Amino acid sequence: MDYAVEIRDLAFRHRDGTVALRGVTLKIKKGSKTAILGPNGAGKSTLLLHLNGIYLPQQGTVKILGVEVNRKNEKRVRKMVGLVSQDPDDQVFSPTVWDDVAFGPANFGLSQDEIKNRVDEALKAVRMEEFAQRMPFHLSYGQRKRVAIAGVLAVKPEILVLDEPHAFLDPASKADLSGILERENREGRTVIVATHDVDFAYEWADEVVVIKDGAVQAQGGPEVLSREEVINRSGLEYPTIVRFFQKIPEIRLEKAPRNIDEAAECIRRFLKNSSPPVH
Repeated sequence: MDYAVEIRDLAFRHRDGTVALRGVTLKIKKGSKTAILGPNGAGKSTLLLHLNGIYLPQQGTVKILGVEVNRKNEKRVRKMVGLVSQDPDDQVFSPTVWDDVAFGPANFGLSQDEIKNRVDEALKAVRMEEFAQRMPFHLSYGQRKRVAIAGVLAVKPEILVLDEPHAFLDPASKADLSGILERENREGRTVIVATHDVDFAYEWADEVVVIKDGAVQAQGGPEVLSREEVINRSGLEYPTIVRFFQKIPEIRLEKAPRNIDEAAECIRRFLKNSSPPVH
């Protein structure tokens, strides 16, 4: 099987002595949608910073599409992995939106024609073409987040990594962002999202990695978030849909539905099967 990410025994300690990662071992399938889930302070952001070489392993190994992350390969890895920070203001800083999105491709020495094509394509992907000549600080938070994503897409990474992408977004902006992630995944990119939003992870992800205190607590399909031992061990809560069906033991399910449409269908089937025959 092809893996986008292979991590073995990764440990990391910050300069102040704080231990952020404790022997993390995991694999992420190529082409998957993976949620790295955990409470605040679990080590999610530190883990993401290892995926494109901003942090280099102090112990253990990280491989991206078979390439080991180290000082020799860090520039190559950054072409393969596009990282979107939690706060767009950490990435959006140029005089205009267009300049900001062009920053990455320009740093990789592309021609002016190729830079223009990539910027135009990336802005179109996040529906920000009409804002190309606007100053980023005049945009809304959600719009700046889309610009930050466009700046990463313009580099054409094979893996797209986002840290808490839905933080501080209104419902409409969250829906827009989810649509962007779905489209990028359909076009072949591996998408990795760090989040503490169990509802989003449960509905969206193919694979879920649960971490707490810098260690992996569980990895598997979204159904791991319906397991009592995982929820208790990780300090998370059940997804809303799982909690809803836990309150209705009369509806016996092998596994809880993952979204509203599936939940509605389960209830319709239950009502149909439990209704008395009409004479």
